[in-house]
Amino acid sequence: MNALAAAGRGVSVRTGRAAFRRRRRLRAGLLQLVFIAVGLGLGLVVPEFTRGPVLPSRQVSEMLLATGFGVLGAATVIFSVLFLVVQWAATTFTPRLTLFRDAPIVWRTFAFAVGTTVFCATAALTVADRNKVSVVVPVSAGVLLLLLLTLLRNLLLQAVAAIQLAPVLGSISERGGHNLDVLYASGPGDTGDPGDPAAPDRLRSTVSWPEAGAVLQRVNVGVLARAARAANAVVVLRVTPGTTLRYGTTVAEVYDGELPSSAVLRGLETGAERVFDQDAGLAFRLLADIALRALSPAVNDPATAVQALDAMEDLLRRPVPARARPRTVADRTGTLRVVVPLPGWEDFLRTALDDVIPAARNSPMVLIRLRTLLKDLRDGGHDHADAPLSRRLAWVDEELGARFSRLRDALAEEREEHEKHPDGG
Repeated sequence: MNALAAAGRGVSVRTGRAAFRRRRRLRAGLLQLVFIAVGLGLGLVVPEFTRGPVLPSRQVSEMLLATGFGVLGAATVIFSVLFLVVQWAATTFTPRLTLFRDAPIVWRTFAFAVGTTVFCATAALTVADRNKVSVVVPVSAGVLLLLLLTLLRNLLLQAVAAIQLAPVLGSISERGGHNLDVLYASGPGDTGDPGDPAAPDRLRSTVSWPEAGAVLQRVNVGVLARAARAANAVVVLRVTPGTTLRYGTTVAEVYDGELPSSAVLRGLETGAERVFDQDAGLAFRLLADIALRALSPAVNDPATAVQALDAMEDLLRRPVPARARPRTVADRTGTLRVVVPLPGWEDFLRTALDDVIPAARNSPMVLIRLRTLLKDLRDGGHDHADAPLSRRLAWVDEELGARFSRLRDALAEEREEHEKHPDGG
């Protein structure tokens, strides 16, 4: 059944995405709730210790309240740093860069600050009606304060790294490389021979996107596989994570069995922006954005573009097939249930370079780096992509010849000289 025809059953269609959003909110708030509960528990339990030296409870209570309200300033620092770093990254690198915003240390530090405040306030109220209190109470508050300062120090160091070029490029390259290694390696549930699930005579329904535009962030293959197994069907996705879904976009086809559109949409997590989890092309998009911004007339920083190309080459050297076979997931009986398309190496090459080459036409430094990158890739084992590499290499040579003919001739002479004397003699 077509999802557009079933739009009237919006409640069922939204169930899966609403569940994803609830889980995201739960993950974001669960840590804060845990620290609040721990702070509350410690604030009630720690004052019950009576051994050891004691102090006047009035002074201890005042100290705890001052510390607790003072710690609230740490939350202001956290959000100030978060706002400044996100703004800096958006204007200096690319607005799609969200590494620091999503860094676990940001929300862990905030949760710890809230928990410390709750502990200090609870302990202060607990000892307020006593004459004496154990020294364990102020010592505990001091230990929590020192731990918070340690977290704040690490947060600030990570914030400094998030506004520097080399650490940012390193983080993007590391995450991109990890995604490529994971997505293009066979895992449990994958089968190497999907057969031909997309035979026209086996098609039962087409699932289309029934709402406004959104970005496909993740595919929950477990949910899809269970639904397909229950209906004795095969779900073939037609979009990859990172794709912008527009109203009416075909997102999947169902073969063999009858599976409601809502069951398929329940396995798709969407949002407003791309995320790294299953998006193999996001790292290339971010690196290309950084290079393009550096090459813009307003910035004119070709050295930054060269560093971005260095990171691109590192990712492009990964062993990814030119046109990747889709990921196939089978159930426990070995029956094919889900087919998820994957982008190929040529798709990454197109994202990484096809916008940068024309933008670099006035920068000999970047054109030379592009030329070297393409030659190294062509000579480095990507025989399956010789044609697209050669086309782009000719494109770069054409740009060099049109604007920097003397430089191109000098490079050609150096190459001929190196071929005559490869040992440098």
